[in-house]
Amino acid sequence: MCIVFYVCLEGKEPPSTMSNESEPTNPLDPFETMTTLWEANLKNWKSMRDTSLDSWSKTMIDTVNSDEYSRTTGQWLDTYLTLSQPFRRIIDLMMTQVLTGLNIPMRSDVTSLAERLTNIETRLDDQDAKLDDILSAIKAFSIPKPTTSKTTTNNSAKVKGAR
Repeated sequence: MCIVFYVCLEGKEPPSTMSNESEPTNPLDPFETMTTLWEANLKNWKSMRDTSLDSWSKTMIDTVNSDEYSRTTGQWLDTYLTLSQPFRRIIDLMMTQVLTGLNIPMRSDVTSLAERLTNIETRLDDQDAKLDDILSAIKAFSIPKPTTSKTTTNNSAKVKGAR
């Protein structure tokens, strides 16, 4: 591959190096002939690859969407879960022993603690609401009632009569 640098003078654009026309090849140049053959083989290989991928893709989509595949996968999953259950119990038992020996909390311990904290938080929220109700009731009883205007008018009448 050859990179050519052009200097633009007087606003002239450099000639385009990308053209659709094939340049004449020199049959005596072995490297140019090898490059041409390599590019042709690469194009053929890419075409075969794309065709193969499309074919596999269609085949796999048809296979996965079939009822037989669903039934077979379901049977395999049932068998796997049935066979793995004893091993899972053994692993859980071993993990419990190891975590207990290392004094590290297990998942059940953390879950239990989270449930307890949630219960405490709920109780605190309930007590906060009750205290708000009690506070508003106390405020309602402790606000002094305004005096009626009759006592004010009687006093002003006495003052006028005293003159």
